[in-house]
Amino acid sequence: MNKVFFLVFAFLLFACQSSKEKNSEVEKWKDQASQIEIIRDDFGVPHIYGKTDADAVFGLLYAQCEDDFNRVEQNYIWATGRLAEVDGEDAIYSDLRAKLFMTEEEAKANYEKSPEWLKKLCDAFADGINYYLYTHPEVKPKLLTRFEPWMPMYFSEGSIGGDIERISTKKIESFYESWMELPVMELLEIQKKEEMAEPQGSNGIAISGSLTESGNPMLLINPHTSFYFRGEVHVVSEEGLNAYGAVTWGQFFVYQGFNEKTGWMHTSTYTDVMDEFKETIVKNDGKLYYQYGEELRPVDSTSVTLKYTSDTGIKERTFPMYRTHHGPITHAVDGQWTASAMMWEPVKALEQSYIRTKQDGYDGFRKMMDIRTNSSNNTVYADAEGNIAYFHGNFIPKRDVSFDYSEPVDGSNPQTDWQGLHTVDENILVLNPENGWIQNCNSTPYTSAAEFSPKREAYPYYMSKDQENFRGIHAIELLTDRKGYTIDSLIQLAHDPYLPAFKALIPGLVKAFNSHDDKNPKLQEPIEILEEWDYKTSKESVAMTLAHYYGTAMGQRANYPQGLSDMERMIYFGEHTDEGLRIFEEVVDQLISDFGTWKMPWGEVNRYQRLNGDIVQEFNDSLPSVGVGFASGRWGALAAYGARYTTPGAKKIYGTRGNSFAAVVEFGDQVKAKTILAGGQSGDPASPHFDDQTERYINIDWKDAAYYREDVLKRAIKTYRPGERR
Repeated sequence: MNKVFFLVFAFLLFACQSSKEKNSEVEKWKDQASQIEIIRDDFGVPHIYGKTDADAVFGLLYAQCEDDFNRVEQNYIWATGRLAEVDGEDAIYSDLRAKLFMTEEEAKANYEKSPEWLKKLCDAFADGINYYLYTHPEVKPKLLTRFEPWMPMYFSEGSIGGDIERISTKKIESFYESWMELPVMELLEIQKKEEMAEPQGSNGIAISGSLTESGNPMLLINPHTSFYFRGEVHVVSEEGLNAYGAVTWGQFFVYQGFNEKTGWMHTSTYTDVMDEFKETIVKNDGKLYYQYGEELRPVDSTSVTLKYTSDTGIKERTFPMYRTHHGPITHAVDGQWTASAMMWEPVKALEQSYIRTKQDGYDGFRKMMDIRTNSSNNTVYADAEGNIAYFHGNFIPKRDVSFDYSEPVDGSNPQTDWQGLHTVDENILVLNPENGWIQNCNSTPYTSAAEFSPKREAYPYYMSKDQENFRGIHAIELLTDRKGYTIDSLIQLAHDPYLPAFKALIPGLVKAFNSHDDKNPKLQEPIEILEEWDYKTSKESVAMTLAHYYGTAMGQRANYPQGLSDMERMIYFGEHTDEGLRIFEEVVDQLISDFGTWKMPWGEVNRYQRLNGDIVQEFNDSLPSVGVGFASGRWGALAAYGARYTTPGAKKIYGTRGNSFAAVVEFGDQVKAKTILAGGQSGDPASPHFDDQTERYINIDWKDAAYYREDVLKRAIKTYRPGERR
């Protein structure tokens, strides 16, 4: 009886203590919320004002959850390695990949070693989300009912998943399931799939004041991501924060954007920042070692238990995890265990990502770049002092150039080890070139500023591929010998309809058709339309439809040498047309089969459809959609509009990625900007801001950004504090 009484008493005491702690936590949230003001403007953009940076972060995460908690949660389910608990066993190797690079214990340790100012921001991140969940009990998370301050350590740099997504889960599966490497044919299949995937990346253009109508420098911020990947925000504190731009859902810093004095745009880089090291494994007395020079070093061997959902409930699988000083073992090459090395400094990466947003000129921005953890991206920059700049990469390991790091290297040879990092001054850098403009469209830095570009021979081979793409060629043609820019004219330049890929591809097809005496009469009219085409996309263009389907089909069905870039492949097809006429006839037949005629205007085929807030939306030809005149970046479109082609039952093309958030910024006595989102700010179909920017997006009618408080107040629709119902 005494034992039962003791247990009951202990339970009640614990429950009482837990209740007190919960009440204390809620009171703390409420106190912080009282220091924060959120103003929603006429497009639903949240302008968050806090006394401290931590207040601003609290309000920012609260506002993000209001707009799209689904995507906030999803990013952390993925990043922390718990995707299989929601999506099932097929996602378990994504989770294993996350754990190979950082366990929960390591994430907590990184949080604990963070500087106090960063800890406060991580605390505010978790508190802002948890207060949202507390004040919105009707919101039912898929998995994460509580967020912790160590979680941002998994998601510290801001790009689309960052470097870790370049680690193949298929290779991880093959190794950790069977200790084998993928068969050659499967590797070739993966390579083919990667080559044909919609091009990722972004455009950044900086214009010197010498070329603008106002005399002020300008910056085009034009990331290409999956639609709705980032929301548009404005965060302000009394500690010097005043940043506007795009924030990846669940992060507490503006990733692409500007403040009053500086602007920054990231493009995916060709800099080699990841390497693979083939390890020589030795087993001795039941323990694993790896050869390193003349010594044997122990392999770091641990295990992890991962959960996954199934038809019969939650199940578990336990995996070993192996690591050398090069990094985790992720796959096998030539029968050897292979470690993947990449930048993994979450604390420093978070510091750099946040510090970037508070710089007020080139000197501070340049000093921030010395942190050197912005690994997967280049940076195009402009500021109110009149500077324009381009940083090609930021985290670049030094290497012995006698080795080919484009292939796995021998990890047993100490000479293959990274030898520290290159300084920013040793990296490829362009500052205030005499031509007055800088562009990067994920292409070579050696054409970034015309004749004033960096010289290839001045840098180690691994600094960058000397590889152009059609977006880069297009940008250079548009920028050369042009001046008098305004915000609106730079927006129009960024939507120029010309598609240089088809100038390389289509004439060869036309020539091949005309060279035949026995011309196929079915192709006569389609070929004539292409022959007369000016290679410009529009909603009305039938030629655009024919060209898009033909170029896509050639990539999927024609023979070509492996390893060609998109641009090299289109040039190859334009010069080798043996299969072209046959494939073009198949394209015409496909259009007739799908639509009843091949004479389909591009806008009738190329559609925008947003039906719900699902992260992966299914499309439906029978439901409302809107025609779009934009085209894929593969063809050289700066305003990229990429599509998914695998929706069951759908015949039309539906956009899924490309221009998702974009801005043009002008720096002067005051900063001015125009911005646009695909769809709208909210992921809730019931919100007026779910699709209120769709027509503006399609019609190139960007909205003014309200940066100064007096402008925000003029456009204010709702003002409230976190916890107050909107």
